[in-house]
Amino acid sequence: MNTHSAAHDTGRDPVPPARYGPKPPVRGSGGMVVTSHPLATRAAREVLRDGGNATDAALTAAATQLIVEPHMTSLTGGLSLLHRSAATGATRYVNGNVAAPLAPLPDFSGADLTRGRGVPVPGWWPAFEEARRRFGTLGRARLLAPALAAATDGFEVNPFLYGVAYGEQAHLGASEQMREVFFEEGHLAVPGQTIRQPRAARTLERLRDEGMDYYLGDFARAVAATARADGGVLHERDFAAYRVHVQEPVRGTYRGAEIVASPPPDDGGVQLICALNMLETVELPRMGPPTADPETLRLLIQAHNAAYYAPPLQYGLEEDRTRLEVLLSKEYARTRTALLATPPPSNATPTPGTIHISVVDAAGDTVSLTHSHMCSGFVNGLFSEGFQLSGGGSFFQRVMPQPGEHASVYLAPNLVLRDGRPVLVSGSPSVSLVANVLQNVVNILDFGMTIEESVHAPRFGARPHSPERGWQPGNLLEAGFDKDVLEQTRAWAHRERLWTRVVNPWNALTGNFEGICLDRATGEAHACADPRRVGSAEAA
Repeated sequence: MNTHSAAHDTGRDPVPPARYGPKPPVRGSGGMVVTSHPLATRAAREVLRDGGNATDAALTAAATQLIVEPHMTSLTGGLSLLHRSAATGATRYVNGNVAAPLAPLPDFSGADLTRGRGVPVPGWWPAFEEARRRFGTLGRARLLAPALAAATDGFEVNPFLYGVAYGEQAHLGASEQMREVFFEEGHLAVPGQTIRQPRAARTLERLRDEGMDYYLGDFARAVAATARADGGVLHERDFAAYRVHVQEPVRGTYRGAEIVASPPPDDGGVQLICALNMLETVELPRMGPPTADPETLRLLIQAHNAAYYAPPLQYGLEEDRTRLEVLLSKEYARTRTALLATPPPSNATPTPGTIHISVVDAAGDTVSLTHSHMCSGFVNGLFSEGFQLSGGGSFFQRVMPQPGEHASVYLAPNLVLRDGRPVLVSGSPSVSLVANVLQNVVNILDFGMTIEESVHAPRFGARPHSPERGWQPGNLLEAGFDKDVLEQTRAWAHRERLWTRVVNPWNALTGNFEGICLDRATGEAHACADPRRVGSAEAA
């Protein structure tokens, strides 16, 4: 029997509002979903109640988010997911991230990121179809139905969507396709106003009915033509050449727990395990939590920065396969912990978009899914077939992929197991996603916080932004920390010449933890949506 939070009216069971701030914790034994938008959460919950599995629910939520969170994701971006079967214990990672076009991009730079030259080869729909065929049970029509309803019938603009749209309204207003969505009444749609997306609905209908035939045909031609008209090199043949990677995840251990996470080129999983390996060399549980002990916070920041700001792996190179073994080893962690120092500067430009979904079903299957347009919302002003064109070329600045190869992206869908059984399935979006997951894992495993306590706790993030200096290697610090912790941490960072910036409490750039804790004794799932965005958690 499931137990829902008191916030749910079980008589009418309305969809919770999309709002910032604290959300109620939810628990249940028949499945659980947490996403960054209540309509996506509800769509996934209904799939679970209709007999779908965790993959069906996660893909339904992701498709719905294409419509209700167009500032965070797009059909022209990427989708990656970590799947675990409860029946067999098998885990697989489906990497549908963006790739480099087949045509070369000489002298690629930050100036290309708001132009057609920064548009990569998308992998969102191929990964959706690959995951559905491998792990799902339902057809495209059922999985896309909630997204189609939201596009056709409309949904209310929430403050998060409005804030991003307001900052980019010049791009939106210059596009005929976006004027019919966001300027139907002659002005930018405001919070509470209903918006509809007829072009996106037609695209979803054709994907439902024609599948890859439409995707590789009319869709590919339209998207490629839009990118090339703005100086890009994308071509429809890039769509046909694209391949989804189905991979073994990377694995590590942390104080007796097993960590299963995304493998390169989605290298956030490697970064997470590297940071946890370093922290394992310290008796962290004997110290206070990072919210109260500046020494714990310092260690977390140092471990994160050493992993996050290290040169990324160049996927596929033999020397990097050897380097990966070294990075994941406990010996390397002990050496690196003894030599912790401010990391070298990085020229990579981060992106503040992206969204995450975590699902567990009644059978115990789990899915951790991250998807994104890989850029700031609407930042390039390019739209085709009702969707923003991805600016995922931002990740070509980390490591320029070979033509046709996937980009190196620091996504970190992950799973924590004890004695072979899942205890936490999680992930996060945004530039701080690795820092986000690291802190929440430590809060829950080392300091015994509930998931509600953990998501509400202040945290640090990655890459503060300065109008004068741009994105800096360093850290954001939420103002929610105790005054002494904040002051001592900033003083240490100043001595180490580590760029820091204090930001508002519950800042969106510190990520959004979509996590589900699983009680091994009772089988009950616990979740609580992060206050930093407008999402929700629901039990099936």
